[in-house]
Amino acid sequence: MKKKVLVTGAHGYLASLARLYNADALEFSCVSHTDVDFSSPEAVEEYFRAADFDVCLHMAADASTVHCEELPELTHRVNTESAIAIAKVCRERGRRVVFISTEQCFNAAPGVAPYAEDDEQASVSAYGRQKMEADAWIRANVDDYLILRFSWMFGLSMPGVKASPNILGNVLKAVRASKPTAFRVNERRNMTYAQRFAEQLPQILELPSGAYHFASQNGLTTYETARLVASRLGCTEAEVDRLILPDRDTYADRPRDFRLASGKICAAGIELGTFEEDLDRCLADFGW
Repeated sequence: MKKKVLVTGAHGYLASLARLYNADALEFSCVSHTDVDFSSPEAVEEYFRAADFDVCLHMAADASTVHCEELPELTHRVNTESAIAIAKVCRERGRRVVFISTEQCFNAAPGVAPYAEDDEQASVSAYGRQKMEADAWIRANVDDYLILRFSWMFGLSMPGVKASPNILGNVLKAVRASKPTAFRVNERRNMTYAQRFAEQLPQILELPSGAYHFASQNGLTTYETARLVASRLGCTEAEVDRLILPDRDTYADRPRDFRLASGKICAAGIELGTFEEDLDRCLADFGW
């Protein structure tokens, strides 16, 4: 019998991709903002009490940095309070909750990257802090849960799946338009091929309870990563120099390194690699 997976944010990039890759393996029920108002934790709780599911894959969020900074109360209800409401219902009904968290929980962390799951978190962004709060509540109050802290995920659009902004799309846009574009020198982060998540979702759902980092490893700055992508897309060195420019100002006062260590999830049998491996595989998958 197929596992019944209730997925929120069902029409977003990663949720759409997960549903496409697992239509035969899992029975999905889709929930979006047209079904329930995620800014109302009470309505969310009522909805999930009546829903039929084995696992809730909670991917809905307002990840807009601008929204989270300008509308902190509204986005707190969406990103934190409703996530906690879902986790409470899952706990009471004996259902597993899978909460999608983020690398942004570590964008001001005091330790040294790459960060392990139990390392101290800190974030300069409202979005990161909202995710941190829900993340911490679930770890403290729920027994049967998964927290997946994603790196920046990348890929290309395909029928029925619209890719979110990502490093490959940003560089491809610059190359196609022949438009010089700046990328951050003072930032290091993991970047992971989204298909790795979609393809392994059934195995991920069976992981032992706990928090896991889902991130292919990357030792390059975002600027260096963009140069690599442009090169892989066939640009000459001169074209790379012209199109991929260094943004040396952003975060110059405090360089950011919020890379995540992925040893725990890999030890549990989930396959991840390096950004270069992911990039080459993505380009091959899409015929580049």
